[in-house]
Amino acid sequence: MNEKTELLEEIDSVLAPKKVLDWQYFLFVLLTMVFVLMVTFPKIYITQQIYFKSRDIAKLNVEYETLKEENKIISASVESIKFKNQILDTLF
Repeated sequence: MNEKTELLEEIDSVLAPKKVLDWQYFLFVLLTMVFVLMVTFPKIYITQQIYFKSRDIAKLNVEYETLKEENKIISASVESIKFKNQILDTLF
């Protein structure tokens, strides 16, 4: 029985040798991850900054359009007051 297990262990070690992960492999994986992060982080950061700036621009654009409409209303009101004053001045 002992010989059978020894034989099976030897066959197992020949067919599927155990791979030991050394420090070089760990360093390679670590450097690869750092490289991937260095490549993707700027893209993510720039995309996020563009998103926030475009949100601010859209908000300012809405405020600008609102102020333009308010200006039109106020201008119409001023014209109406000027017209009334001119009419009243000519009557009296």
